[in-house]
Amino acid sequence: MPELARFRAKHEGAAVATPLETAILHVDMDAFFVSVELLERPELRGKPVVVGGRPDQRGVVSAASYEARKYGIHSAMPLRTAGKLCPHAIFLDGHHAKYGEWSDKVATILAKFSPIVEMVSIDEAYLDLAGTERLHGPPFAAADKLLRTITKSTGLPCSAGLASTRLVAKVASDQAKPHGLLWVASGQEARFLAQVRKIPGIGEVTERALRALGIEFVHQLADSSQEKLEKIFGQWGTALYRKARGGDSYEFVLDAEPKSISHNHTFGEDTTDVVALESVLSHLSQKACKRLREAGLSSRTLTLTIRYAGFDTYTRSKTLPEPIQFDADAFAAFLSLFREHRNTQRMVRLLGVAFSGLTHENEQLDLLDPSRRAKLDKLSRAADSLRDRFGFNKVQFGGSLRRED
Repeated sequence: MPELARFRAKHEGAAVATPLETAILHVDMDAFFVSVELLERPELRGKPVVVGGRPDQRGVVSAASYEARKYGIHSAMPLRTAGKLCPHAIFLDGHHAKYGEWSDKVATILAKFSPIVEMVSIDEAYLDLAGTERLHGPPFAAADKLLRTITKSTGLPCSAGLASTRLVAKVASDQAKPHGLLWVASGQEARFLAQVRKIPGIGEVTERALRALGIEFVHQLADSSQEKLEKIFGQWGTALYRKARGGDSYEFVLDAEPKSISHNHTFGEDTTDVVALESVLSHLSQKACKRLREAGLSSRTLTLTIRYAGFDTYTRSKTLPEPIQFDADAFAAFLSLFREHRNTQRMVRLLGVAFSGLTHENEQLDLLDPSRRAKLDKLSRAADSLRDRFGFNKVQFGGSLRRED
């Protein structure tokens, strides 16, 4: 996966520069999980498809095709509810490792169009197209070329919004779905948002508070005075005032680093199968370690999360004397935590691993065998290279392979 930019909020009180051009592109993959599944099952195209599990299972919808959405099905909806809304829908299990591999492929394409790419989730990203004109033409032409390249290279549909700010670009990409591109010219942000009902970042609590004030559309929010909003919502009122006019206070940065790296897995059914549990723990360790190495980081503190049936969740951490970044060492530490703290009488619903205390001190030491680090480093580089080429699941260390696999 390529090196990508992240973002941070500007300091409080910092002036928000007036954008001079529409160069911020928000790319959003259309019904991403469903679209990936349809690559292997093209006969399901045009049918209501739901990803997340079976309609008689507990759990929620991970993604729904546009055909399924016509029946009121949406992500995070209980599967049983989705089954009642559309009994003839086709329900598929999710394959998150596979979605991660396709996300990496899309990210690689994005990085060819701009040196500044911010992946905000597995299926959406922001790009700064300013300064790329010599390679790809004006921003709108570059955006069109990018979307065509993604679809041609991967077979996955996507939409995008082009604007002068991240917020407006995000709203525009949502309005462009499915498989469209919407450009909001500089200076037209407030006019565009006035036609939109909801702004990203405004949650249910704030939405209820605004509705109580008689504010249901963005143009009504834009007509409110900054003083009034600040009096009611405090500092958040300032943000609401700015958002209603198309402004945001985020900047791209290339030197931002993650505070932690984590992965988790929710089992389709609660289990006490120790072989399955330890296999998943190894898989999660490997995924997290790969991200550590890609960022050029090591970790001193490892945290294990165990969620039991009934949603009781426990975390246990271990701080090591030396930072680590190799799969075998991480798995050994997580396995030790798991075996020490797991309640063997209870069914496990979720396992998670996390690295924190991140550092660039990647010269991991092993006083007992000085040659061990060199061997592990060579093995890890080879495995990572093969995973990038063929997909993460194609190259696994033995701990994540169950006997029947």
